[in-house]
Amino acid sequence: MTEADVEVDARGLWCPLPVLRLAKALAGKRAGFVARLRATDPAVVEDVAVFCREGGHDLVESRRDSDVFSFRVRKG
Repeated sequence: MTEADVEVDARGLWCPLPVLRLAKALAGKRAGFVARLRATDPAVVEDVAVFCREGGHDLVESRRDSDVFSFRVRKG
């Protein structure tokens, strides 16, 4: 399992800020760069799926620990 190249902490932020922070973290990076996003807004689950599908990125991991959602996204 690949660890993240960068951590994006968006806990306490609401849609669309978590995905915007993820997009900023991936901007200008090489393909294969991995970002880990942590967020507490439940809407982030669908937002990250759409972000990956529309952006050509790979959703490597999606999990929930209590009220924190965690994703690993590999830039496509």
